[in-house]
Amino acid sequence: MKGYLVFLLHAHLPFVRHENAQIPFIEENWLNEAILETYIPLLRVFRNLKKENVPFKITMSFTPTLSTMLVDPYLQNRFRTYIKNLIALSKSETKRTSGDPHLNYLSKYYKEHFEDTEAIFEELGGDLTKGFLPFFESGSLELITSPATHGFLPLYESEPSIIRSQLRNGRRTFRRIWGRDPKGIWLSECGYAPGLEEALDREGFRYFFVDSHGITHAEPRPKYGVYAPVEVGNGIFAFGRDPESSKQVWSSIDGYPGDFRYREYYRDIGHDLEYEYIQKYLHANGIRINTGIKYFRITGKTPAKDHYHPDWAMEACGQHADDFLRNRIRQAEWLYSQNGQAASILSPYDAELFGHWWYEGPQFIEFLFKKIHFDQCTIRLAHPLEVVRLLPRVQSVHMKMSSWGENGYGDVWLNGTNDWIYEHIFSLSITMQEYAHAYKHEMDEWKLRVLQQMGRELLLLQSSDWAFIMKTQTMVDYAIRRTNVHCNLFLFLKDMLDRGQIDREKLQQIERENPIFPDLLLQDFQ
Repeated sequence: MKGYLVFLLHAHLPFVRHENAQIPFIEENWLNEAILETYIPLLRVFRNLKKENVPFKITMSFTPTLSTMLVDPYLQNRFRTYIKNLIALSKSETKRTSGDPHLNYLSKYYKEHFEDTEAIFEELGGDLTKGFLPFFESGSLELITSPATHGFLPLYESEPSIIRSQLRNGRRTFRRIWGRDPKGIWLSECGYAPGLEEALDREGFRYFFVDSHGITHAEPRPKYGVYAPVEVGNGIFAFGRDPESSKQVWSSIDGYPGDFRYREYYRDIGHDLEYEYIQKYLHANGIRINTGIKYFRITGKTPAKDHYHPDWAMEACGQHADDFLRNRIRQAEWLYSQNGQAASILSPYDAELFGHWWYEGPQFIEFLFKKIHFDQCTIRLAHPLEVVRLLPRVQSVHMKMSSWGENGYGDVWLNGTNDWIYEHIFSLSITMQEYAHAYKHEMDEWKLRVLQQMGRELLLLQSSDWAFIMKTQTMVDYAIRRTNVHCNLFLFLKDMLDRGQIDREKLQQIERENPIFPDLLLQDFQ
């Protein structure tokens, strides 16, 4: 064996549950689209591979916020409404397009796709974790967690209570939902800073992932570069991203998803069709949104687009899977000749790339895994700790701060567009730590509930998503609103304690508004 491929998908969404908001809440569609276009398609791939007796190994991180939303009955019912609306729209489309054979074929294609999605969703009772669990239990799927609300931990070195509460609730949520403790963790945005390995060790994590420069800039310089894990202290292992396989998929210039045969993401009937026709299928306030029905392919770097041909796209998938595998084999053989040991090749991607942004992405994974099994014997798929056990030599190093964000460090999450939020995060985190100590012997149920909800609001405030959205200038109003809401709710709850007057009805309302981390402990913040 010349190499081990660690294929990793990072599945994450911020907590976007708004039961009392205008229905449907537009950010709620982030979850609905991910279920429709990424999570259920990946389940289809895993089931197809099992049905055809194709062994595979893939690693996926499900963040605590996403896992919580997947098992939430209210959000499950919201998806039911969402998919029924799409089925109704697709049926309408089969009638509207009856005069155009190709568009009519595509409308029926989408109708069948939506109906099959609904069938899988209902087969699982709306809880997608039940679909992934059998693959986790069989060893095909390695599941890991992340910090509780995807907080960017390198920015919080000076306040250990933030790191501690993020890691503890990340692990605890994983155990509650997935049934066992995670072995590894996806540090949010691959954000590492020296000393984090000690906090990881205390919580029982054994490995994490960093971008390439996190490994190559380590001291001493690792002999095998990113092509072997490194031990960074306390028996914790770091895996570095392989830049070559990342570029083949991620590159906006020559990455696979840009092939002209693939479906065009930015042409959706929610924006293309006459408003009078599409209005009743849109958001409640009439804003045009993506419906998931897209009739065009990328075609070329031109505004003029030709119709989508699924068979052409599947041909492209097969070719790209073959190209990806051929390059990994060539890469592994060369590295083996240079290093004298099998290479560990880490290929990590955002899960939502596969299916949501790159519609054919799940099929690419299925083709790739079949080709790895049937067409060669040079490399094989592996889970992270399996690689650690199999390699004869693993080097110990000291790593510096890094992330996989733009410029490789923390610029994305701390800059002129979002720096104002950290004054609030640090101030409230210090207050939370003080109150956790002051009330550590508290026995009154209602006071403890106030403190626990303060902890939840604080964790939600620390999400890296709000700073990221402000930097990228997408949905900025929403990110600012979420920042302000969590700050204000925290202070409102604190005031209840300070005045010694707990409004039980209002507390219960806040608990219903953000029902996350039910097993949160006051000690997490001490």
